[in-house]
Amino acid sequence: MQRLRRLLRRPTSASTVGIRRESSAPRRGDDIHEDALRAQLADDPNNAEAFGALAEIVRRRAAEGHHAEDPLRDTEDEPTAAQLREQAADLAVWALAEEIAGNPRGWYPLIELGRLSLAEDPEGAVRRFTTAAERDPEGHALADGLAILRDAGMPVEALGLGVGHWRVREHTPEVGRHLVRAALEAGRPFEARQHLGAMDLHPDGSAVVKLRRELEQEIAAADQPRAGT
Repeated sequence: MQRLRRLLRRPTSASTVGIRRESSAPRRGDDIHEDALRAQLADDPNNAEAFGALAEIVRRRAAEGHHAEDPLRDTEDEPTAAQLREQAADLAVWALAEEIAGNPRGWYPLIELGRLSLAEDPEGAVRRFTTAAERDPEGHALADGLAILRDAGMPVEALGLGVGHWRVREHTPEVGRHLVRAALEAGRPFEARQHLGAMDLHPDGSAVVKLRRELEQEIAAADQPRAGT
């Protein structure tokens, strides 16, 4: 509670991004929690924990506010009430992510927008991952974007995103790890070795050594079928 009070008493920012808009609707029991989360995101738009907690609030409210009874949709071709509630919740999170992404320092909301749009708009998702990577000098956004693309079975797209934005000396070694694995998943072991070699330029040698052992084994395993042919 002390932390919540400090957040609510902090000096008012000139930016309105992420601030809950005034409404004539009666206040809810979790409004204070929402205000505290929005205050955290105003200070740090890349606070994943605060974003996730706020997303749960807006998802729950959107689902609760969606009326399940609609006789016009009572057909097999129309979405079910549960599907409509889920769609409303997803749209609410989308709107929240777009709002927080209005902060020029915010890369995490763009990652969430890319995740939500990947299935229906892969090109748009990659554009959002690209913008997120450009906003984050440490490379965490780039690593997250590569991970999402790899999980979606899009290693070639991951390589395109990573190769164009990877700054090995400045970014977390996780970017290199994802690039090596994306190259292996795309059937490009030679390119995987190149990315692994480039990781030696990273100033944190101890972190790279740990990853190198693991990745060398994966490259060797990928080479075994080729050696047997």
